[in-house]
Amino acid sequence: MRILVAGELLWDVFPDSERLGGAAFNFAAHARKLGHEVIFLSAVGEDGRGRAALARAAEIGLPAEYIQQVPDAPTGIVTVALDGAGKPAFTIHRPAAYDYLRLDGAALARLAAWKPDWLYYGTLHQADPHIRALDRRLMEALPGARRFYDINLRANCYSAELLDDLVRRAHVVKLNDDEVVEVDRLFARTHTGFEDFCRDWSVQLGWDAACITRGAAGCAVYAGGRYAEVPGYAVRVVDTVGSGDAFAAAFLHGLALGWPPERAGDFANRLGAVVASRAGGVPDWTPADCAALGPRAAGAL
Repeated sequence: MRILVAGELLWDVFPDSERLGGAAFNFAAHARKLGHEVIFLSAVGEDGRGRAALARAAEIGLPAEYIQQVPDAPTGIVTVALDGAGKPAFTIHRPAAYDYLRLDGAALARLAAWKPDWLYYGTLHQADPHIRALDRRLMEALPGARRFYDINLRANCYSAELLDDLVRRAHVVKLNDDEVVEVDRLFARTHTGFEDFCRDWSVQLGWDAACITRGAAGCAVYAGGRYAEVPGYAVRVVDTVGSGDAFAAAFLHGLALGWPPERAGDFANRLGAVVASRAGGVPDWTPADCAALGPRAAGAL
């Protein structure tokens, strides 16, 4: 499977360390580790953090050709504060290099010739009007690519108008349980539960699938007209940075393989739990780590 990922590349700055991240980068890295062909489209500054980011991306197997270097903007950073449960609070510093991504006609033609099966996008990157217009051009150039939208809301980086545009472009949508409440608030909607939310939005906007992460409780998944709530896995949480991005990559992996929602949700829960049990958004892991969590969760097929 070929996946084109467009989004932010930045450094998560913790009190004691810096780790390369950004939701789009984390997703791209995990999708690559799952064996898919991935092009990651972003930008870094011509600075030390930018050079280190390019080196790390190369180690993971993401082509440097599409990670641009911007001379007049710094590589992105996010200050991360963790609470006692390892849940992060983010302070996003902008403008950053990823806000200055550019695509000329030749680059668009090369990406169209590559023929990706999927295009991934998020909200943070598209909060910039220039990037939003660029991604619209990208979608027009890739009519055969299905679109995976990870809502991934960050404070002061979204609006109802932006989300209305982005959800309408998507074929598959991923969000967390807090974002379900916020989306309903923004659109003055009321749903009786996760199943009602997934079915209603999928019917209204033509989504093929939707998934809702629920932390330790697991996830809710709707795909192909089937709904399932899949239990999570108990792990010792180090930090949850990147666990949702790992979940998203694993869910798309299962969806593309035609797995039923219970199985796709279970595998996504496993990978999300493994990442949450380790430091940083892209820690080392193997499929054996997911299997080591034990038998398939109750109710998963």
